[in-house]
Amino acid sequence: MGLKDEFSKAVENVKDAVSETGHRSSAEAEQTKRDVAGDDMTLGDKAGSMVNQAKNSTQADMDSAKRETRETI
Repeated sequence: MGLKDEFSKAVENVKDAVSETGHRSSAEAEQTKRDVAGDDMTLGDKAGSMVNQAKNSTQADMDSAKRETRETI
């Protein structure tokens, strides 16, 4: 693999790492929001928050998997 390919791989890894961090932070924020609000949140608000948390966690896992896959190639 040439220097250009290695550089491109490194750039993609950094992009995915930044994206993963953002998604994980968003997922944690949803959990914190539910912890803080507690019973003040409606059932619908809690469900929406849980869906957002799951979505962000899944996106973070996908970013991580892309990096891991790129490393094996």
